[in-house]
Amino acid sequence: MLKFWKEHKIAGILVTIVRFVVGFAWLDAGWHKITGATPFDATGFLNAAVNNPVLDKATGEAVYPTYTAFVEHFALPNVGFINVAIPWGEFLVGLGLILGTLTLTAAFFGALMNFMFMFAGTVSTNPWLLLLGLMVIFAGTNAGRFGLDRYVLPLMHKGLDRLFHRKPKNPTTDAGLLVK
Repeated sequence: MLKFWKEHKIAGILVTIVRFVVGFAWLDAGWHKITGATPFDATGFLNAAVNNPVLDKATGEAVYPTYTAFVEHFALPNVGFINVAIPWGEFLVGLGLILGTLTLTAAFFGALMNFMFMFAGTVSTNPWLLLLGLMVIFAGTNAGRFGLDRYVLPLMHKGLDRLFHRKPKNPTTDAGLLVK
C-alpha cells in the first residue's frame, strides 16, 4: 500500500489534491496574519499555553511539560521572532504545498506547527491538517510529482553534487556529464 502512495501516478494526482487543500489552509492562515489590520502577536497565546497547559484529567498533571517549558523559556523570551516565524511559516508552507516546491519540507514544517498548536491545547483544524499533511509526507517525492519539485529537486541535487564534489551516479544521463 505504501508503494502505491510513493510511486503510482494516480496516487500522485490524489496527493496533489490533498496538497492544494492543505496548502490553501496554510496560505490563508498566514496571509491573514501578515496582512491583518493589527500586527500578529502570539504573546497572549503563548502565555495561555504556559498558564493553562493541557492537563491529565485523572491526575491534574501537565500532559506536555517539556512543551510548556519550551514556550516559557524559549518562545516567550523570543516572541518577536515567533511573531514573524508563525505567519511567514504558515504562508511559506502553504505556498510550497500549492506549488509543489520543496513539498516534503513544507509538509514537515506544517506538521510540526500542527503538533505545536495541539500541544498548546488548540484543536481547531490542526488534527485534520496534520492527518492530510502526513499523507503528503508518506507519499514522498510522489507528492511533488505534479509540481515544481519535478524541476527543483534535480537542480538541487546537481548543485549539491557539485558543492560536495560528488560524481553523478549515471554518467551518461546525469546532466550530460561524463565521468573519466
